[in-house]
Amino acid sequence: MLNNKLQSLLSVHIAVALFGVAGIFAKLLAIEPALIVFGRTFFACLALLVALPLMKVDVRLKEGKDALGFLLMGTILALHWVAFFHSIQVSTVAIGLLTFSTFPIFVTFLEPFFFNERLQMIDIFVCLVVFLGLILVIPDLNFENNLTLGAFWGVFSGLTFAVLSVLNRTFVSNYPAMTIAFYQNMIASLVLLPVVGGTFLTTTVHEMKLLILLGVVFTALAHSFFIRGLLYVKAQLASVIASLEPVYGIVLAMVLLKEIPTVREGIGGCIIVGAIVLATRFGRKKGGQEIGV
Repeated sequence: MLNNKLQSLLSVHIAVALFGVAGIFAKLLAIEPALIVFGRTFFACLALLVALPLMKVDVRLKEGKDALGFLLMGTILALHWVAFFHSIQVSTVAIGLLTFSTFPIFVTFLEPFFFNERLQMIDIFVCLVVFLGLILVIPDLNFENNLTLGAFWGVFSGLTFAVLSVLNRTFVSNYPAMTIAFYQNMIASLVLLPVVGGTFLTTTVHEMKLLILLGVVFTALAHSFFIRGLLYVKAQLASVIASLEPVYGIVLAMVLLKEIPTVREGIGGCIIVGAIVLATRFGRKKGGQEIGV
């Protein structure tokens, strides 16, 4: 039998691996990114709706004004995931994951503005290193190049995730993480409903199965594993493990999709991931806990 700490550590790694694999669905599903995200959030919401009472998690709003906050966060989540999946569809899984992983740069400069926190030298150093890695990942500045276009949307998905991360900090002290995930997924699906319209009903059985899998296993279940892991794993260590999300995703894309990153992408990716791990390990402690796409 595994002890509690080892079980929790395994849960966090499983969660991060599941989140990393989520990007692969952009290649498996030949449908619009908005439709992928609608399916993901809709089925994740249904799964969480079943799981939350079983886990005895309170989903009631504590204040009426919090509804506006969740509305904003759900809308941003929808925008983030649409940009993320579009990034991968026009380029590669590696480009999408690595450019998304630049979100700590944006968080670094957003948090002092929202929470009156001073920048530290480690933050500025990490930003410069991540920017260097990003330069290596992006082939050129020609937007007719699909890889460059994918990198642009990946960075935009990182920006929107950074904004979402900062907003989450204002809610995580008042609501369980699973409750926040439920409301964000529910609102994201409602926001995208007018966009996808009746096209959701035209998806094939195979596509519907993949969307259910993405929403239930690689979103709702992944969140459950991650939260469960925090019972005996420190948040800082969990954050370091979460930084490995691009690694899991890229490795699995190599195995399942035969997408092999170039040497330049590999070096840039190592620089980005290494800088994020360094920042998470030695940077200042943040409120709340975030886990990728």
